[in-house]
Parts: sequence; structure tokens; C-alpha cells
Amino acid sequence: STMRIAVVGAGGVGGAFGAALAKAGADVTFIARGSHLAAMKRDGLKVQSPRGDTHLVPTQATDNPAEIGVVDIVLFCVKLWDVESAGEHIKPLVGPDTAVIPLQNGIDAAERLLPILGPKAVMGGVAQISASIVAPGVIQQVGTFMRMVFGELDGSRSKRAEEFLALCQKAGFDATLSEQILTELWMKFILLATNAGITAATRQPIGRLREDSDIRPVMIAAFREVYDVGKAKGIALPADAVEKTLAFMDHAPPAMKASMALDLERGNRLELPWLNGKVVELGRQLGVATPAHSM
Repeated sequence: STMRIAVVGAGGVGGAFGAALAKAGADVTFIARGSHLAAMKRDGLKVQSPRGDTHLVPTQATDNPAEIGVVDIVLFCVKLWDVESAGEHIKPLVGPDTAVIPLQNGIDAAERLLPILGPKAVMGGVAQISASIVAPGVIQQVGTFMRMVFGELDGSRSKRAEEFLALCQKAGFDATLSEQILTELWMKFILLATNAGITAATRQPIGRLREDSDIRPVMIAAFREVYDVGKAKGIALPADAVEKTLAFMDHAPPAMKASMALDLERGNRLELPWLNGKVVELGRQLGVATPAHSM
């Protein structure tokens, strides 16, 4: 039977992954609002990408989850400040076997959804893609990197996760079913929290910062703080996590800015409390000093 998927938050992440899954034959409905919703309903969803352009016509989209009913998978792609309100909003999508895969930045979206949707419904997820809405109904991907890592929070390999993995592979993006999704989340968080804070605070892209002899040591110190907080929290992180993160940063496109820096430039709300703020908050709880993230 066709896998039913709902995408909550049809921005760059949700739009790009949702369109790919729809092209692969899944029954995908996007939950959106305003002019973006109107454009998708009228003209279909367009994804412009160096991987190849996709035009999904017609596009199934609505602002009302009750119209969709219970689905197999929810890709949960709202911003970190909307996690709780969107979690309440999507209850009509969640049946006894539904998997909700949060693809937020940061590390706490899953734990914030658990009390709202229940432990059975929530998986862990990490999305790696640079994409954003450039016009109503139009998403632009930057670069070709498109990866999703997901898994059950208890580390098991469930039937629903295996079935979703097969669909992702058919959709043609890089997908991994992880038995240690918390480790994956924290590995991304080391880089992301640091890059978010520093590219936003300096208003500079990563290329200028990593080559600056004053800034580079601050970034490395910030990586190490996230690593130390994660270890203190009991997360299984590899001993070379900071070195791996540094290597990744040194190979990132020089023009790259974190999404929080783009939000700053656009005058949007910032995810600061759940990124650098979360490192500081956990550091306080666990007795780990976080001077770079505090700054």
C-alpha cells in the first residue's frame, strides 16, 4: 500500500524532502498557510535544485490536519519556537502506528514532542540540506547535499523505520536508519550551534571566519564546549568528534552562513535560545563551563 506522509512546515527542508518522496510515489500532503499554501494549491510546488528541478503538479496541501487524517509518517519541519504549538495542531495525523520525525536544528525537538504526542509516536531525525522558500510555492536548494538520518529513540530497528528507509532510497536522496540517533543529533549540534552563533554574531560567512586567526580558536573552543556538555549528559560521542567537526567546517562552502544568520539578516525571529542558549542551559545544569556559547 502507498505510504501516507504529511509534511508540517513546508519550507526548505519539508518542501525539498516532501517533493522527492511524492515523486517516488508516496501520498504526500503539505501543511502550510498563507501565500505559500495558495501558490502550492494553484501552481504546484516547485523545487529548484542543482540536483534537478522538481515541479509537483498537482500538490496536495492544506492548513487543516483534520482534513488529512491519520498518516504513516509525519515530517515535522517547523522552526524551534513552534514545536509545541505545531505538535498540538498535528494530533489528528497521529494514529497508533504513526511515526513523527522531527527535523529541527538543535537537540531537544523530540523530547519536547514526547509529552504532547506520546512516546510511541516520536522518532529522532536529522536533516542536512541548505534550502529555503524564495517565493510563494518555490523552494531553492543551495548545493547538492541532501541527507536524512532517522531512527527510533530507543535504538531499535522498527518495521516502520525500515519501510520509510526503503521509500527514501527510492526517492534518491541519502538516507540512513540509525540505531544511535541521539549521537547523530549531537554530532550535528556541535557544528550547528557554533556556526549559528558565530555567523550570526559576526555577520560573516564561514569562509572568512575559519581563516581568521582570532576567530578560529573561538570556534574550536565552542565545538569543544558542545562536546563536553554532550559527554556530561551521557551522549555516546566519538573521541574525535571535535576533529571531525573541524574537518567538516574546513570543507564547507566558503559562502555558507547558518540559517540563524539568514534569519537575522531577514529580520526573522532567531532560534538562539534552543541553539547557543541550550548549550549554556545544559552546561549550567551539568556543571560544564560554556564561555564561548555564553558570549
